[in-house]
Amino acid sequence: MGAEAGGRPKRTIIREIRGIPFFLLKEYLAELGGSVSSEGRVEGPGWWAELERMEPFRIGSLSVGQTKVTLEIDEHLADDFMDRFALKTLRAGA
Repeated sequence: MGAEAGGRPKRTIIREIRGIPFFLLKEYLAELGGSVSSEGRVEGPGWWAELERMEPFRIGSLSVGQTKVTLEIDEHLADDFMDRFALKTLRAGA
């Protein structure tokens, strides 16, 4: 469990996401109720997320973009939010 702000317990969740463009992750977070407040920050009711571009993930000659997402969210919102975020970021194999 993370820090408390305003008397509410917070949870910090950090994920490294591969293969989804930076701009699309911002769109997904906006669709989950957030507003883009700066290039790499999206804020919603009871949460905020920082997105950070990372070096591409490489396997041999294959290069895949990746983004680090740091989410700070009210504890009581976390499980539902992460379930909905996981559905947005789900990718099927080819």
